[in-house]
Amino acid sequence: MSLLRFISRGSRGLAATAVVAGLVSGACSAALIALINTALNRGPLAARWLLGGFVALTLAKIGSNALAQLTLDHFAQRTLAELGRALSHRVLATPLRQLEALGVSRLLTGLTDDVAVIGWAIQNVPTLAINLAVLAGCSVYLAWLSWRVFVGVLAAIVLGMLGYRILITRAYRYLQRARDARETLFHHFRALTDGIKELKLHAGRRRAFLVEEVEPAIETLRRANLAGTRHHLVAASWTQLLFYGLIGLVLFGLSVVEPPPLETLSGYVLASFYMMSPAWAVIESWPIFARGRVSLQKVEALRLSLAAGNGLAMPTTNRSPHSWKSLELEGVRFAYTDAGQNGFVLGPLDFTLRRGEIVFLVGGNGSGKSTLVKVLTGLYPPQAGLIRLDGHCITETNREWLHSYFSVLFSDCYLFDRLLGLEESNLDARAREHLIQLELDDKVEVHRGALSTTALSQGQRKRLALLTAFLEDRPIYVFDEWVADQDPHYREVFYHRLLPALKAQGKTLIVISHDDRYYGIGDRVVKLDYGRLTP
Repeated sequence: MSLLRFISRGSRGLAATAVVAGLVSGACSAALIALINTALNRGPLAARWLLGGFVALTLAKIGSNALAQLTLDHFAQRTLAELGRALSHRVLATPLRQLEALGVSRLLTGLTDDVAVIGWAIQNVPTLAINLAVLAGCSVYLAWLSWRVFVGVLAAIVLGMLGYRILITRAYRYLQRARDARETLFHHFRALTDGIKELKLHAGRRRAFLVEEVEPAIETLRRANLAGTRHHLVAASWTQLLFYGLIGLVLFGLSVVEPPPLETLSGYVLASFYMMSPAWAVIESWPIFARGRVSLQKVEALRLSLAAGNGLAMPTTNRSPHSWKSLELEGVRFAYTDAGQNGFVLGPLDFTLRRGEIVFLVGGNGSGKSTLVKVLTGLYPPQAGLIRLDGHCITETNREWLHSYFSVLFSDCYLFDRLLGLEESNLDARAREHLIQLELDDKVEVHRGALSTTALSQGQRKRLALLTAFLEDRPIYVFDEWVADQDPHYREVFYHRLLPALKAQGKTLIVISHDDRYYGIGDRVVKLDYGRLTP
């Protein structure tokens, strides 16, 4: 999709208003050139009579210019907002496994860098439109002065623009390389921040990361940007040479072939110098729009990789989550790779989860515990088999219903700084009660659903994540290695107070843990071994 087509999909009313205002501004500019040229050639007496027209045209140009700028800027901001909103909705609507396959770096680069570049290009549309309108208006005036001279000038401009097109093509290719290099560099910067502890503890790894990863990516980006700028500079210099050449042709060439009237000659020179600034501004805006075009192509490819939808689906049944009895997996299978390739396979599994029980899910690293949780909660749709909730098959149409039964505390859980999605009137009071239970009341405060801080130790952060699960009050809790970061005191609190208290409320608890001395608290222990359930 071209950048122009993308922009034109927005509000047609705003676009039409901006175009009309821009055309009026260009027409006023051309009329001002004509009026100034007339005043210069007819003397001071005529200039007095032209003063009123000069004032009126000046005010009209300034007013229409401002209207075009404001309207187009409003139009550009609306278009950019719709783009960001649409991408966010698609990310939320896309299955988790598909997002994981796309990769965090690609998603973040698209949502931040690419959208910012597109925004910068759209914000330059008002200036481009006004400059093009000025050029169009002045061209009409030049054609009115002498259509024969204008035809010759126009032919020279067309030849010059063809040369510019050829010169600028290589610059565009380098800008594409620069965009890809920015995505790679973004990936390395994310590794720099996420892996800073590991890098600081190992000098050899630190040096290799800088020398073999970061510095080559930075150098690739630098070279691509410089090459793109260099080729654009050559093309821009060519257009400047063309402009001055045209002025020289009008001044000196026409006088030899067929001397034009003085008013025509001065009008051409005056208009040419007046057009030079907007023409160069149009040319200089090319890299901005070229980068915007590259980023738009990347965003469009990302958009096509994401699922359609608004990402705001709600449960499609009125059945109360608290009245459930059983959740069954029948012949469920999930694989991370296509058939015929080596990769981890979960299942086929037959498993039943019942209301009010504590289930310890155990197994070695890589046995499939986290994958089973994602399948069980509906984050990974099974590739074979059925999931039934109280006898109702889970499909794409009611998968959100299954989600609404679970509160999951992942081992890499993310903490939002607000209690989002919880609209109770006494939310703060309930949150404070649970903070006391979690022994965080001296570290975290809640005001209007906002947490005073999330900057805590890893174990405290996991306890704070449990606050949201308590407030959601869903029937099934999943603790994915939750106790691994807790101190011995709170480990005892978790096993001997929290779990029994939740079970007493009728909650079903799935606990992934290696603390075998606490397995007796549970109703049963389920063991996974390389994706299969074992006795």
